[in-house]
Amino acid sequence: MKRFLMFVVAGVLTLSSTMASASTNGADRILGVYKAVKDGAVSKVRISKIGNNAYKAQVYWVEKDKNPDGSIRTDLKNPDPAKRNVPANQIVLIESVSYNSEDNVWEDGKIYDPTKGDVYRVVLDFKDDKTLRVRGYLGPFSKSLYWHRLDKE
Repeated sequence: MKRFLMFVVAGVLTLSSTMASASTNGADRILGVYKAVKDGAVSKVRISKIGNNAYKAQVYWVEKDKNPDGSIRTDLKNPDPAKRNVPANQIVLIESVSYNSEDNVWEDGKIYDPTKGDVYRVVLDFKDDKTLRVRGYLGPFSKSLYWHRLDKE
């Protein structure tokens, strides 16, 4: 009986670790580098893990990183005055989202729109293996952008 009980406990532990690993792998699917285009502005965004089931998206390259006078473009429209001197190629677009395995989406976060200086609720999911749908919500209204995967992390 003791042997049977040990076998059952080992099976449960193995199944639990397999399920946790599968859940993590599903959540980590979002990690990588994406090309984002909004209103003709092209940038590259890196999505990285910032904690247990938490992810952020940060710009690391922008097509037009300089102003006409040659100075570096900064985040002038940011509602937080302390962030207005952040270079355009370092703006954090999504502070934190978490993975919902039941709905296969990343949610419970906010997305910042540097072209307007506004912040919206955000939900992310994959349209296909190479296309991440980024939906910003203001109340019941939403707008979707599509980020195209360039590379996995």
